Amino acid sequence: MSLLPWLRGNEAPPRPSPRSPAEMVLETLMVELAGQMREAERQQRERSHAVRKVCTRVDYSWLASAPRPAYDLSPGERLQLEDVCAKIHPAYCGPAILRFRQLVAEQEPEVQGVSRLFRSVLQEVLERMEEEEEAQRLTRQWSLRAPRSTLTAFRSRARIAPFASDIHTISEDVERDTPPPRAWSLPEFRARKED
Repeated sequence: MSLLPWLRGNEAPPRPSPRSPAEMVLETLMVELAGQMREAERQQRERSHAVRKVCTRVDYSWLASAPRPAYDLSPGERLQLEDVCAKIHPAYCGPAILRFRQLVAEQEPEVQGVSRLFRSVLQEVLERMEEEEEAQRLTRQWSLRAPRSTLTAFRSRARIAPFASDIHTISEDVERDTPPPRAWSLPEFRARKED
């Protein structure tokens, strides 16, 4: 009897290939969109069911089977959304989801409006990413260039001489005509004039 089949059964299962952060962000955002669309559809169904129930006053909901999703994204729209999702940096994925959930809770859109709302949130996040990247680029540029260029230019242009000034002011003219002020902490010594 061979032990080979027993040994093969104890092998570790194959590990899934590691996914890139961009793929994980794409999948997370698209799962969030699908979940919000399902929730919006459920709420829309409940609202229409409540209206029918008020009108007929008879509940036949136990006869109805679970309805299939009525709205789905077109392949072109899905590809466009996936393309935009792929541009989102992983650090912005969480804030994008939170913002999307907040807007869905505030506006309670119809199922068709959820994808439009999702696209607007993604555009908002992309704009914020570009603004922050631009600010970081300018900061890096300033920190690399500023210390050398501005200090050398300042040193060559400015000569610090605290007691010499070419610009005369009125207060300097007045101060020249008056005797220097006496320091009150020192006693005043004067020589006697002999007649």
